[in-house]
Amino acid sequence: MSHRIIILPETLTNKIAAGEVVERPSSVIKELIENSLDAGATDISVEITDGGRRLIRLADNGHGMSREDALLSLERHATSKIRNEEDLDGILTLGFRGEALPSIASVSRFRLATREPGSLEGTEIMVEGGRVRDVKACGMAPGTVISVEQIFFNIPARLKFMKSAETEAGHVADLVGRMAVSRPAVAFSYRSDGRDILKVQRSDLQRRLSQVAGKNTSAELHQVCYDDNYVSVSGFVSGPSLVRSSLQGMYTYINGRYVRDKLVQHAVMQAYRGVIDRVRYPVVALFIQILPGDVDVNVHPTKHEVRFRRQSAVHDAIQAAVEGVLRGSPWLVNKTAEPLPSKIQTGEAYRERIAAAAQASLSMPRREEHGNSYTFPAAESNKAEAAMFLSQTGDELPTVSEPTTHFTAHNADSECAGYFSSLAIIGQFHSEYILCQSGSELMIIDQHAASERVLFQRLKQQFLAGKVESQRLLFPDTVELSFSEVAVASHFLTELAGIGFELEPFGGNTLMVAAVPRLVAEKNAISLLRDILADLVELGISAAFQDVLDELLSRIACHSVVRGAHPLEACQIGELLRSMDETDFSASCPHGRPVSHVIRLAELEKIFKRT
Repeated sequence: MSHRIIILPETLTNKIAAGEVVERPSSVIKELIENSLDAGATDISVEITDGGRRLIRLADNGHGMSREDALLSLERHATSKIRNEEDLDGILTLGFRGEALPSIASVSRFRLATREPGSLEGTEIMVEGGRVRDVKACGMAPGTVISVEQIFFNIPARLKFMKSAETEAGHVADLVGRMAVSRPAVAFSYRSDGRDILKVQRSDLQRRLSQVAGKNTSAELHQVCYDDNYVSVSGFVSGPSLVRSSLQGMYTYINGRYVRDKLVQHAVMQAYRGVIDRVRYPVVALFIQILPGDVDVNVHPTKHEVRFRRQSAVHDAIQAAVEGVLRGSPWLVNKTAEPLPSKIQTGEAYRERIAAAAQASLSMPRREEHGNSYTFPAAESNKAEAAMFLSQTGDELPTVSEPTTHFTAHNADSECAGYFSSLAIIGQFHSEYILCQSGSELMIIDQHAASERVLFQRLKQQFLAGKVESQRLLFPDTVELSFSEVAVASHFLTELAGIGFELEPFGGNTLMVAAVPRLVAEKNAISLLRDILADLVELGISAAFQDVLDELLSRIACHSVVRGAHPLEACQIGELLRSMDETDFSASCPHGRPVSHVIRLAELEKIFKRT
């Protein structure tokens, strides 16, 4: 009797594994570069022909292999990276599965040449379609050289799914760039069809990132250094003037391994909320270090996906690290700001800190007007005055207007004045833009965007000190959810009530909705609630509340402040500038649009041909 279940031959299992590991030429190069880095290489060169179809060649100066190890490396699940099951909880190498080389060799004409530094000769192995054709000695420098020719020659179905040579070469360039950023101390070179595409020598991270992301990016990068004794985050992040239209400029690494992790990306974008537009992405290179046992890299053969044991802690640490840099608006050279605490403060402690700061700003001593210098009234008067200039409307005014009285800062406050408060006011342009001077720079401020940012921050402080206005439903609604969504809703009942959702258990997987935020009462509030709960289930954190909160408050701010042409007096401009110094991320409005723009004297001199 014949058996219906059989054991597949090794050549076929290698091809199946190749379907997971070898997606395209760039995935071949990824595996080879990772092996080179694990071998201690400090110089790696990559060369391809015809997008990698005809040839992929990688050479390194790593520690190489002996003849016996070279032959074993072509066997499935043969690796020098781990020895036993316990090693899976402490993986520090990039490769460890032992599948890459046999998988690549099974779908190509493969040549491996390698030599150890102490050996007189190297070893060369020729493999075709997974079958070893020749093994011989060779002369070569210490290290390893791997050539992959005619990839997928024996699997035509896979070959036809490859893109054009230009597209495949672009994917290789992106891959080599990501690997080069991960190891600034390693020299990389990449050639395509005889042309040098990327060539970088050993350097530091900032220079390496600017070489990969663009020559003019270095001045726009700001250093990150964070450690909370569980997660450490280091690297560089860009300011609002250096953004991309895709995620290509985001380089994130877990224990030195490049990852495309949704939780990491979400944490970075949360930190940039309100700093850049929602359809733009920053340039960042972040190296997240965590105990190897607290991150699982054995999720997928490509190792791009990881899982964290403590997702919330990792997310909050990354967000805190990036926010800690952005909160100081380092792109404003003279900007002074309160440093961010070492960890994100949440819950009652954070609410109390913000409420105390808001109360302190309301109790500032009154300043009076002296001569030609304007000082500003106490906060009670400021609120009324601000409300007046934010809501009043005026007739058409001339295009350019000067303040009725020249504004100069107090000498007593000059040392402690913030960046915007220290600006010398020139006047208004078109009754929409405020013109100021800072040394040899002309600062242009969008008064609508600036007012929107100030009011947004004040509304946010009110929320943290109290509660968003809600509207009770005449007939409470019921919503059926998954059991995990009900569990997370029960856990965050207080926070949900803080943004206007009053929920009560209704039995099983059903919740009763007694009230919703007033601003969304006329819209699909239930759908919004479902989205919030789904995010909380996926992320396991309360970060989703911040998204909803900012969306609601920015809408209030946008519709509450002055729009279009509107004249302001010097005292009103001064109050606005002072308020901008008290807000976070004051270089952008809540939607991410810029608040200000600087024109340097050198630019004007160039326009008027004075240089």
